[in-house]
Formats: sequence, structure tokens, C-alpha cells
Amino acid sequence: MKTFHLRILACNRVFYEGECEMLVFPSFDGEMAIMAGHEQMSTAIEVGEIRFRTEQGIWRIAIVSDGLLKVEKSKVTILVYSAEKPEEIDAFRAEAALERAREQLSQKQSIVEYNISRANLARAMARLRGAGKHMMDL
Repeated sequence: MKTFHLRILACNRVFYEGECEMLVFPSFDGEMAIMAGHEQMSTAIEVGEIRFRTEQGIWRIAIVSDGLLKVEKSKVTILVYSAEKPEEIDAFRAEAALERAREQLSQKQSIVEYNISRANLARAMARLRGAGKHMMDL
């Protein structure tokens, strides 16, 4: 199968860089997929799970915050605030973050604070889903 170069950049590290056969990522209206030869584009990535198949046929997963994706000829670059492997997620911390976000949403807030709380809630939920999938694999 044809491949393309995938680079996933988080604020604190290069999460992945290598050849890839297929990429599935969360977008504002559902999941989108990219394969080799995809037309050029730029789009937003939503908080959630990115799945990609390496050239060895191995599927890898990343739990990501929102960010940007750019497709050029045979190269895809993803820039996100955070990217974690499911096994790197501390489920207890994610659960605590979820409870904090829920508490913040129940309080009176400005529009900016409300949007930050919603983003924190979405990230905590995505992290818990990712940690849960990892626990089921053990």
C-alpha cells in the first residue's frame, strides 16, 4: 500500500514522525480519513482520538487536544497542544480533571471561562476514553 510522511507535533514533543498508510482523525463534523495521494488541504482537529496505520501495518492511537492538520503532496503535519498514548494517561488524574471541569461548568462564568471549561471537559472525557481502551487491552 502507498504511504505518506506523517508528523504529529505537540507543544512538548514530536509525538510521531514516520511513514503512514492511513490516518483517521476527529473533525468538527465527524471523523475524516487520509490516505496517500490525498488532495492538499488544511483543517481543524477536534479533541479526541487519532488512529494511524504505519507502513508495517500496525495501528497506533493518540489522544489529542484540538489543533490543525495540513496535507501537502505526500506529507501530513498535525499540530496539537497535547498528544498522548493511551498507556501514558493517568486515569485517576483524568477523572479528577473531569470532575473539576463539571464543577466549573455548574458555576456562573464569563463566555471565555465557559468555553475554557467546555474544552477542559472535552479533553478529560477523551483522555478517559483513551485510558479505558488501554485498560481493556491489558
